[in-house]
Amino acid sequence: MADHKHGEMDITVQEKTFDGFVKTVSYSIVIITVALILLALING
Repeated sequence: MADHKHGEMDITVQEKTFDGFVKTVSYSIVIITVALILLALING
């Protein structure tokens, strides 16, 4: 088994994936919040 050396792995793909996930979750939260506010206003 190879020795593990901390900090040598290329993680650019994982960082891009995580950034995309965070953006998607953030946009989803905003859209859901706006939808709930609109529903509350419409239904009184």
